[in-house]
Amino acid sequence: MYLLELLTVISLTIVVAIVPGPDFAVVLRNALIGGRLAGIMTALGIGLALGVHVTYALAGIGLVVSQSILLFNALKLIGAAYLVFLGISMYRTASKDMPADDARTGMPPLKALRWGFFTNVTNPKATMFALSVFLQVTSPETPLWTQIGYGVIMASGVFLWFVLVTLFFTLPAVRLQFMRAKLWMERSFGVLLTLFGIGIAVTTNSTRP
Repeated sequence: MYLLELLTVISLTIVVAIVPGPDFAVVLRNALIGGRLAGIMTALGIGLALGVHVTYALAGIGLVVSQSILLFNALKLIGAAYLVFLGISMYRTASKDMPADDARTGMPPLKALRWGFFTNVTNPKATMFALSVFLQVTSPETPLWTQIGYGVIMASGVFLWFVLVTLFFTLPAVRLQFMRAKLWMERSFGVLLTLFGIGIAVTTNSTRP
């Protein structure tokens, strides 16, 4: 039984990680503009945030959220507002200036970590990912330590995926192609995140999650 649960958790983690969304956009933007370290720290922030989702799902708070329309929609609006803010900030700070090296990009490691963390921790899709695993995939008989192991797999799997994304897009040849369209690229990421936020906001309704 636990093997089936494990395979399901791994499959869901792969799908959630690969499907493009706000997390992917932020990692890609920070990796290309801020360099490899910025991308990895952004990925780490996303992994830590997913750990937060896992923690409250295991603690039972996730059940309360899943049964409260008002609370769930409030969380969705907070997440939407953050993405819109981040998107507008990206768009407004976009420039054609080419960074001489990673140290001069204006993306300190802790800033990249915060971007990744807050992008994921306010993302309702990440919330539903954690809830779907611990409310639907696991059973009441699944030991706590086994469930914690699933959480570690989820967080580390998403982190490793975005590290691979960072490593690929920071290859000199790949990054150079993107950096030639730096202004357009930064503005595109800004618009993309803003649209993600608006999309989340307009889907907030009275439907029970």
